[in-house]
Amino acid sequence: MLENNISEYLSKSGHKSLNVRAMLFDMDGVLFDSMPFHARSWHQAAGEFGLEISEAQAYMNEGRTGAGTINELAMKQWGREATEKEVEDIYKRKAEIFVACGNAEPMRGAAQLLDGIRKSGLKIVLVTGSGQRSLLDKLNHSYPGIFAPENMVTAFDVKYGKPNPEPYLMGLKKAGVKANEAVVVENAPLGVRAGVAAGIFTIAVNTGPLPDEALGKEGANVIFPSMQYFAEHWDEVSADFNKFSLQ
Repeated sequence: MLENNISEYLSKSGHKSLNVRAMLFDMDGVLFDSMPFHARSWHQAAGEFGLEISEAQAYMNEGRTGAGTINELAMKQWGREATEKEVEDIYKRKAEIFVACGNAEPMRGAAQLLDGIRKSGLKIVLVTGSGQRSLLDKLNHSYPGIFAPENMVTAFDVKYGKPNPEPYLMGLKKAGVKANEAVVVENAPLGVRAGVAAGIFTIAVNTGPLPDEALGKEGANVIFPSMQYFAEHWDEVSADFNKFSLQ
């Protein structure tokens, strides 16, 4: 199923094997169907402070920290970075609107996939640019026993958010593995870019409105149409990983 994709990754990276020991998961759009709420709240909150971002642009910026998104908009539209107070006020308002949108449901297929991965004996690490505490608090309720606090990288932990590789490099350290011993699961162009820049085999799951091309051009090693599809094919994916490992 992934033999050609893995072979191409090994050829480009120079690694001799893909010894998968850990899976590094993004959160929004991967574990929770939360991106429509994020897009809506970014559009409204930014507009209230004189910044423009369409809901489509919010999807393209997915993966950045809140401060990173705000400063990206401020530099383009104000010609300067936002002040700390502006960042604080805009993100606080964005969080208020997000919470008012209601509960973001777990992504269909995610629990099944995580269960399969856990049964395979692989370590699972969260790597998210989100600082949305309402979602972070829901992780253990929605996916009990999966995401230990010591195996989470969030907006509160990093200096540089995605597309910088720092979050995924930190995820590798948390997992105690090398780049060719992990797999990234992402849904956003900037997240894919970060995973690829960290040298990790990156699976893009297209759960949003963007075309596959937006993920492919960032270097995704493979693109799946949904988390449900990924879950239903986990045994095949796992078998292909094993074919390229050094026992």
